[in-house]
Amino acid sequence: MQIDNKHYHTIWHNSENDTVTVIDQRILPFRFETIELNTIEDAWHAIADMIVRGAPLIGVTAAYGLWLGIKNESVVTSELLKAKGDYLKSSRPTAVNLAIAVDQVIDAIGADYANAAEIALKEAYVVKQNEIDFCDAIGEHGVKLIEAISEKKKGETVNILTHCNAGWLACVDWGTATAPIYKAQLKGIDIHVWVDETRPRNQGAKLTAYELGEQGVSHTIIPDNTGGHLMQHGMVDLVIVGSDRTTRQGDVANKIGTYLKALAASDNNVPFYVALPSTTFDFNLKDGVKEIPIEQRDGAEVFAMEGVLNNEVVTTRIMPENSPVANYGFDVTPARLVAGLITERGVCEANETAITQMFNDKI
Repeated sequence: MQIDNKHYHTIWHNSENDTVTVIDQRILPFRFETIELNTIEDAWHAIADMIVRGAPLIGVTAAYGLWLGIKNESVVTSELLKAKGDYLKSSRPTAVNLAIAVDQVIDAIGADYANAAEIALKEAYVVKQNEIDFCDAIGEHGVKLIEAISEKKKGETVNILTHCNAGWLACVDWGTATAPIYKAQLKGIDIHVWVDETRPRNQGAKLTAYELGEQGVSHTIIPDNTGGHLMQHGMVDLVIVGSDRTTRQGDVANKIGTYLKALAASDNNVPFYVALPSTTFDFNLKDGVKEIPIEQRDGAEVFAMEGVLNNEVVTTRIMPENSPVANYGFDVTPARLVAGLITERGVCEANETAITQMFNDKI
């Protein structure tokens, strides 16, 4: 995807100095900067501190992080790989892609410890390319939903609501929820995106709006609680969100506030779809509300907001200094509220039978 008309991925390996570079998403859209990751600790902090964020990108970063953790080790053992893998998995608890990516790299190494670093780097690239290909395919399947609405509306604008950032900045390229939108743009379909601001970190207002603007996609930023009103007045044709973890029966963990959008969509007969790659399924879990761990983040994210003052990025307190804060990062949308799951293999119903049939080789 594009920034200032130049194609970027969110993460890449620098062969010249043997490091990994990522876009610093904490300071978008105010400044565009990149950061070099030189150690496994750098990768851990990039994930934990949300320099990188979004389930697919977290997984790719962890894959490269494992390579960074062993590339200078004189002796690699299974115990060392497990310890470094567990360390990376501790950076954030909700997105399952992280653990899947780490295990994929360790499995690729197998017992070939003498060539572990070389294998890890190659497998990290495989993890990255898979996510790109998955998102591309998600776009191809999901755009059919937008095309159908466009035809029904006889070419009038298709209004899509999304929550948080499930765009290319959350992945490597294309994105999950945004991939069908970008494919629709390429097909010349008239589209408009309602962008939830997504408090407390404002990933919608900061990141989704930023990347849609760079791609020239018509969009409008709205406060988080506006979506229900828009749906009541027929101003939303389709909701597409991403996922950080989805269970085998179709329960979806996504950025806090997603559940409320699904309830509003259900009440107003607006189709609510979730776009995700197979690497975001946790086939070991069934009941998302009971079983998916929900990250509780630092209250400072709610307590203060970032902005620009005199061309400088500043942080300011927006509430009483001594008021306590609860900052749950995610919520779970039950499968009954999901019209369908848009995956790299196609669109399926959000239930265990349909998911098992589509991904029987992974379960």
